[in-house]
Amino acid sequence: MGDHKEQPLRVGAAVRRRRRALELTLAVVSARSGLSVPFLSQIENDRARPSTSSLEKVADALRTTAVELLAAADPACSVDVVRGDGSESLSRPRSRSLVRGHHQMHASEFTGDHDAGREFQYRNDQLMYVADGAVEIEAEGRAYRLGRGDTLYLTGGVRHRWRAAESDTRVIVVAVAEHIEAVRDRPRR
Repeated sequence: MGDHKEQPLRVGAAVRRRRRALELTLAVVSARSGLSVPFLSQIENDRARPSTSSLEKVADALRTTAVELLAAADPACSVDVVRGDGSESLSRPRSRSLVRGHHQMHASEFTGDHDAGREFQYRNDQLMYVADGAVEIEAEGRAYRLGRGDTLYLTGGVRHRWRAAESDTRVIVVAVAEHIEAVRDRPRR
């Protein structure tokens, strides 16, 4: 009860993402598709559900297919529960996604040790929260040690690496999803 189930898809965000990726205005899509600007706006804001015929016209105007738009669509539910696996053992390293599907935010939980040699650089901003244990992080040439309850915010483009400093470490990483253009490429200092 209350868990995520198959829901109708909200295609509006997928249409908007595709239109913006092509740098098209609603007026251009309207001219190409034969659909009105207000109707296209309603589709993008999920206030109107396009018929199969209308979705195909929109897809053609966006140089894609209706199938591709539906594949990139968001589920219509606004609540999704991701259950823990019941394993409280932190002795073995593991990671798990805390968010399912194609959303604007991504969150992961890392427990145990972590590959300290791997360098990360994400397009968008992220927040690291230490739920248990401690981590050592190197970012932009500086070293940080975070303990339980500490957070570190990294803006998009910051190169960093981290490792668990204690065996019982659990880190939550929340980030703006890579497919979102939340931050234009920043000039490097």
